[in-house]
Amino acid sequence: MRASRRSRDDGPEVLVIGGGFAGLSAVHVLARSRARVTVLDRNVYSTFQPLLYQVATAGLTSADVAYPLWMVTGRTGARYRKGELADLDLDRRVAVLAEGAELSYDYLIIATGVGAAFFGVAGAAEHTMSLYTRRDAVALRNRLLYEFERRNEGLAGPGFDVTVAGGGATGVELAGTLAELRNIALPAAFPDLDRAQMRVRLVEMGPTLLPPYRERQRRYTRQQLADRGVEVLLNTAIKEVSADSVLLSDGSRLASDVTVWAAGVAAPDAAWDAGLARGRGGRIDVGPDLRVLGQQRVFAAGDVALNEEHPVPQLAQPAIQQGRHAAEQVLRLIDGQPTVPFSYHDKGIMATIGHRSAVVELPSGIRLRGTLAWLAWLALHLITLLGNRNRLVALVNLGWRYLTWSRGGGMIVGDDVPDEE
Repeated sequence: MRASRRSRDDGPEVLVIGGGFAGLSAVHVLARSRARVTVLDRNVYSTFQPLLYQVATAGLTSADVAYPLWMVTGRTGARYRKGELADLDLDRRVAVLAEGAELSYDYLIIATGVGAAFFGVAGAAEHTMSLYTRRDAVALRNRLLYEFERRNEGLAGPGFDVTVAGGGATGVELAGTLAELRNIALPAAFPDLDRAQMRVRLVEMGPTLLPPYRERQRRYTRQQLADRGVEVLLNTAIKEVSADSVLLSDGSRLASDVTVWAAGVAAPDAAWDAGLARGRGGRIDVGPDLRVLGQQRVFAAGDVALNEEHPVPQLAQPAIQQGRHAAEQVLRLIDGQPTVPFSYHDKGIMATIGHRSAVVELPSGIRLRGTLAWLAWLALHLITLLGNRNRLVALVNLGWRYLTWSRGGGMIVGDDVPDEE
């Protein structure tokens, strides 16, 4: 099928690949222009990744963190196209989809996101679970519930070890909530399961948890995890992962029935590489204005983009700001103006450890810990969820979780995701 090019008098065509934080923020900026915008994504929804760990620990449904892309594009005047990118023809300015269709563009914004980086650890890709997509979260939750049920029914030995690799925000949030799940919910939900035999372990190869935070916040985080019964191993690298264990760099081998990899990100292997400049972790090299190196009309934003001289945290807020900036540069080029460099505005960082426990750092110097930080974290994440329905349902589900955990409530089951990711 040939790419159809409409008259340029109708406005330039801008193709945004990826419907995550960066892609959607770009769409909102482009909505104010005469550009004809198409959003391409393999899923029909955008995923709110910061709350995937709540889905994985049975606190939210997968629908709570998903929002239909056609709702966003419908409000902005953009067009949504479901499809898998198979190739990019940069000379013809055409994106080729897996089914053979072609989408033409005048300007391109790549915001595909990233996946797990295994750093060459043997067996990690085959024997670990990740937490980057909605399907990942549901798969992890179903695996945990399956293991709980087997032990509750006496179909497996009582011992159950969960290893979380990576001491960043995702690893800390998941480990803390898994420990609370064991301590509070399991006695009522699975009364014949010996929770004392369930061990939650967090392994970090660096010297500290949450490296971007101040030392006092990091100490608080480690203490809170210890209070919940999480075994924290710092300065510890994983050398190999098997189906039922992890081999550490010091030669010791630890039992691990479920190993979750949250130790780093990399751009996934893509058939559409198209010769784009690649940097560390396979991410796309961009210049100061977020244009892909060597390209004039192609931008990259979010986690998939990498500016080696001015790296930014791989968080939601930088992705949102980069997506907005990339779109603004496209509009400048359309108007015949030069592009300007991207400048990240730090709005602060926060991470939750568990119920009524979180850490918050703001650029103003404000540092919060404990209940107040947790309430701030909860409020921000509910506000930034896409869709009023999602905000309301997530509030109800999380509230019900924390009110009824000790009675076995607040655990969502049977929420399977169809094979589309």
